[in-house]
Amino acid sequence: MTLRLEKNGKVARLLIDRPDKRNAFTQEMWELLPELLADAIADDAIRVLIVNASKKNSSFCAGADIGEFAAGAKDPEWRARNQAAIGKVQHDLAQAPKPTIAVIDGDCIGGGCGISLACDIRIAGPQARFGITPAKLGLVYPLHDTKLLVDVVGPSQAKRILFTGQLLSAQEALDIGLITILSDDPYAEATALADTMSSVSSHSQTMSKSIIKRILDGQADDDAASKALFDAAFESDDFKEGVSAFLTKRKPEF
Repeated sequence: MTLRLEKNGKVARLLIDRPDKRNAFTQEMWELLPELLADAIADDAIRVLIVNASKKNSSFCAGADIGEFAAGAKDPEWRARNQAAIGKVQHDLAQAPKPTIAVIDGDCIGGGCGISLACDIRIAGPQARFGITPAKLGLVYPLHDTKLLVDVVGPSQAKRILFTGQLLSAQEALDIGLITILSDDPYAEATALADTMSSVSSHSQTMSKSIIKRILDGQADDDAASKALFDAAFESDDFKEGVSAFLTKRKPEF
């Protein structure tokens, strides 16, 4: 299985397992990922999803399988199916209500970089490299995926990345905000972060993620819907547990 979901307590890992091909995605993998993501989202026990390569010190994802893509792209029907599958991965992952973390310990190129951008947080090791390379193939990066890039690094850096197709080192990716954390052990860093996230209110996380998306989509002030999110929190079980734990000086159990 080149793509699989493993669950351990409150954390699920979506593992990319095609190391002999630098974890490049086939059509089958693009179509499978949303199913595995939906499984993690539907499981109430799972609080955080981590996406990473199955083997340390390997590529996170080198993008689409170029051999398959070069052959299939000649067929308009295959091309449409391929773009629909990739688009669904990007949309579903970006809109997942639970926190998502990408762990990058090697090359993160093209569609692989798109997968990492669709996650909430990117943690990389010092050997990681990043690039989005449609300019090298005469292609155009989709608008939704471009927006994810612009949201993370801003328009000027997004233009540089897309106009050149150059690869960025982990340090440069950190400098421009393409990654969130640079760590000598990104896997351990992600596990610790996921454990911390799992210990606090999932309701607060979900609502915060929803509000941040509204801001990124252009909303600058509260409306009735956002005010309702704020007000409803005071009636939530998580708020009751948080207050009770604070008053009794114990650790809350969310």
